[in-house]
Amino acid sequence: MVMFKRNKTVPVYMINGFLESGKTSFIAFTLEQDYFQIDGETLLLLCEEGMEEYDDELLEASHTVVELIEDESEFTPEHLAAVAAKHHPERIIIEYNGMWLMRDKKLPADWVIEQQITHVDASTFEVFYKNMKSLFGEMVKNSDMVIFNRCDMVEDLAPLRRTVQAVNMNAEVVFEDEEGEVQEMTEEDLPYDLDADVIELEGPAYAIWYMDALDNPGRYDGKVVRYKGMVMHPGDFPRNAFVPGRLVNTCCEEDMAFFGFVVKSNQADKFADRDWVEVTAKVNIEYWKDYEGEGPVLYASDIHKTVQPVPDIISFM
Repeated sequence: MVMFKRNKTVPVYMINGFLESGKTSFIAFTLEQDYFQIDGETLLLLCEEGMEEYDDELLEASHTVVELIEDESEFTPEHLAAVAAKHHPERIIIEYNGMWLMRDKKLPADWVIEQQITHVDASTFEVFYKNMKSLFGEMVKNSDMVIFNRCDMVEDLAPLRRTVQAVNMNAEVVFEDEEGEVQEMTEEDLPYDLDADVIELEGPAYAIWYMDALDNPGRYDGKVVRYKGMVMHPGDFPRNAFVPGRLVNTCCEEDMAFFGFVVKSNQADKFADRDWVEVTAKVNIEYWKDYEGEGPVLYASDIHKTVQPVPDIISFM
């Protein structure tokens, strides 16, 4: 999503997700809230029409006018600006069509996205994700919040959180059922034993550990881990430090990220970039300048070359 800014801007709230993911219910609930009952008109742009419709009384009470963007070809800066010019709104809500790739879209110059929220039906997520991984990645990549609803029948919510975090570590992940939010990810959701003498991190467990250690570093302070990683020597690192990590497929083949923490060892300069090593190390939570604060710094007790794992790229689902 490409945006341009001017001095006078209109705040835009982007609500996206696949059809029947709960977008309309969320927007209707928002329009009902006192904090949203403010002066000026709200322009609600519908990029698809779902089963649920907006109540006319609610729209009138919240000073909301609805315009339909019937075709993807109409989602252009020129057309959107023309629609807004009819109403001069103070704010704009876009109920976005999850089947339209966001990377190709531009907004009018004076529209600025204030918040982007993605809605996901947890009960059908696995099927949608396997068939539309790239579309899901596009939706989540710039979202401030991802809301999974209809979680009642989903036994294990941890993989859903990890899938989002693989694409966007900064997104807040919320789980909802009929009664509201459900549980946060706990230690019991992790695919390894935190109390083991050595925590073995094979395949996807490595990526899960990496993300959980970012979110909950205290869990791993003083723990010993073992994993295979590809060597990388950042140019500004001292000779006794390097990063053995893994490439992780975050949402599609074109979107991969290198997940790795700094490892300290007097053997660090013995390994070349792209060598594969097996590392056994103790985790300390301490300051490292590249973290811009405290984070996991690993002190290796053993490092040796190993064969490249198959597959070498980690996928979550």
